[in-house]
Amino acid sequence: MKYFSTHKKSSSVNYKDALIRGLAPDRGLYLPEEILPYPQDLMQSDTYWQMADKLAQNLLNDEIESEALSKIIQDAFNFAVPVKKIHDFNYVLELYHGPTAAFKDFGARFMARCMSYFLEQESMKVTILVATSGDTGSAVAKGFYQVPNIDVVILYPKNKVSPLQEKQLTTLGHNITALEINGTFDDCQHMVKEAFMDQKLNDQIQLSSANSINIGRLLPQSFYYFWAYQQIMPNQSMVFCTPSGNFGNLTGGILAKRMGLNIKQFIAATNVNDVVPEYLTTGQYRPRPSIATFSNAMDVGNPSNFDRMLAIYGSHDEMNQDILGYKVTDSQTLAIISSVYQNYNYLLDPHGAVGYKALSDYRKERGDEETPIVLLETAHPAKFGEVIEKATGVLPEIPEVLKEALTKEKVSIEINAKYEDLKNYLLNR
Repeated sequence: MKYFSTHKKSSSVNYKDALIRGLAPDRGLYLPEEILPYPQDLMQSDTYWQMADKLAQNLLNDEIESEALSKIIQDAFNFAVPVKKIHDFNYVLELYHGPTAAFKDFGARFMARCMSYFLEQESMKVTILVATSGDTGSAVAKGFYQVPNIDVVILYPKNKVSPLQEKQLTTLGHNITALEINGTFDDCQHMVKEAFMDQKLNDQIQLSSANSINIGRLLPQSFYYFWAYQQIMPNQSMVFCTPSGNFGNLTGGILAKRMGLNIKQFIAATNVNDVVPEYLTTGQYRPRPSIATFSNAMDVGNPSNFDRMLAIYGSHDEMNQDILGYKVTDSQTLAIISSVYQNYNYLLDPHGAVGYKALSDYRKERGDEETPIVLLETAHPAKFGEVIEKATGVLPEIPEVLKEALTKEKVSIEINAKYEDLKNYLLNR
């Protein structure tokens, strides 16, 4: 299978090259030239990794040897992926049972193992450059930790990630370096993109990305939509509600639908950084500086994967048929965390609360109380203990996978939000 650039000014490449490059030479993002139908026996899978393996074999069987790909899948997805009913026809897909307690584990672990497979064959060394607004950095750090031939440099905005998230970013060491940027996530993302476009830098260092701009992160984000459907198996189409920042998670769902999954509608739930919901309503795309919120992983003012969404749909009208956007404020987020906990004894993290508010608004607007809606719960509530306690009076228990990071010392390098400062670090480290 070949992958084309969304800007359509660069040649198509194979999966290996798309994975290692991250960003196309014309600054576009890679997408598969064709989206294959999912295997007919997919819904008979007994476990999550078996389902993921069938999907991966269908997508990548011409690039990674079958036995090696199965090993990658089993190793990457060695944790639970439960689907739970909150109440009535409202379900939650818990994507936070991996080693960093966030959905980014799915993409980061799969990508790391695929990249290691190719680098071992090529005897190459790569520097992974990644910007994070919260969970991406910790998932990438853990996923690539001590992976041979790979160094990881993570940019994160100073004082704009939760204390626990910061600990996860800054305490591993070895081949992982955390750069604390005096700016916003959008600054971090801009600096990373500038690095990829700097030909002189790329002549000296082999760079790759682990943000959701990388197709290696995106493909596995389509797998769990199938799993949620199989666990519920309705006799009708389903709606998925996806809390969204850079929109990689929702784009994974779009790929699943294009593979044939019976999805009626996507609900794109954002906090006040509502660039995409505004576009869906008005047809105008107006990127702008991000605003800090309780749901910090969604504090994105210029979502990278919007380019992919446009490339897939081709027009505002076509996108609008599949996706409805909703904006949720911090005060609404707190109110939802409190009410869902009190009424249904279920604890949502701030991102999940944004999603739950959006699906509730969708039901009211449509008068639809019986279509199954699956909310993608993207992070463990314990990562946002202060917010949860403020909303409910309850401090969530920290899971074992997160406790270890809290005992370690933070180690980061603080730099200004200027590309030249990042370039100097990369060349002189």
